[in-house]
Amino acid sequence: MANKVLTIVVPCYDEQEVLHETSKLLKNIIDDLIEQNKISSNSKILFVNDGSKDKTWEIIEQLQSQEKVFTGIRLSRNFGHQNAVMAGLSRAVWYSDMMITIDADLQDDIQKIYEMVDKFYQGFDIVYGVRNNRDTDTGFKRTTAEAYYWLMTKMGVNLIPDHADYRLMSKRAVEALLEYHEENLFLRGIVPELGFNTTKVYYKRKERFAGESHYPLKKMLGLAIDGITSFTIAPIKLILYLGILMVLYGGGAIVLLGVTHHMSDYRSLINSLWLLGGIQLITLSIIGTYVGKVFNDVKKRPRFIIEDDTYSDRMKKIR
Repeated sequence: MANKVLTIVVPCYDEQEVLHETSKLLKNIIDDLIEQNKISSNSKILFVNDGSKDKTWEIIEQLQSQEKVFTGIRLSRNFGHQNAVMAGLSRAVWYSDMMITIDADLQDDIQKIYEMVDKFYQGFDIVYGVRNNRDTDTGFKRTTAEAYYWLMTKMGVNLIPDHADYRLMSKRAVEALLEYHEENLFLRGIVPELGFNTTKVYYKRKERFAGESHYPLKKMLGLAIDGITSFTIAPIKLILYLGILMVLYGGGAIVLLGVTHHMSDYRSLINSLWLLGGIQLITLSIIGTYVGKVFNDVKKRPRFIIEDDTYSDRMKKIR
């Protein structure tokens, strides 16, 4: 078993406040797994600097100069969390047998890495880290998350409820994932589409160790919209059904007015115009979102640009 290389991919954006603690705890786990003869001594912790504006990259450089287990790649600018994860996996897959993605904020239970590695040796290609409670969330966030998973399921999207981006993937699973080239990445929806032999490990999510969350409500809403519009055309169908209902309602109202000879006042007319105008704007926005995704995809622009790749340099020397 000791010849299997594990790379832990950690996307980082302005994580200077947590990086020292995160690196120390992850190194302890890597060292322990090597000692248990479960992974190769060539296993690495790969930090992906996603255009941080603070001292994140300086800390990564310092860490990798002190310990060979630490490596890093630096993106030329901020490309977003999902693209940073893909950037790390695109490099790690060259040299690794298994890869774990985890955020730097220490909210995910890193002790579950032991169980994930064990599941890999049991024959599982994908091991999902799944929250078993939402006690650390606000009531609003908990309610909206539950509603979102329910909505996605009703729309036919195959999601793992309460799973974010904490997972283990085998080499062949990551190679399959890299075959997906869409511009608007939603890994939580793509990974379940891969198939392969999968399982779950459950954990209690913790409070952020330090600093502030980089996923405010605006970004969460954007990710939710990306998830819906990337995997289903249900909103387009909803527009069709809404249009049919409006035609039936309008036709019925005309017949009713003809029968009763009742003329509505101008206020009813204005309210109807506001209602119709609002519905039209919403439907145009939904259609525009889909058109915009097509526009971005057909340009075939790179999802990320790597400016500095210490990880590959080090792994080449090993190989």
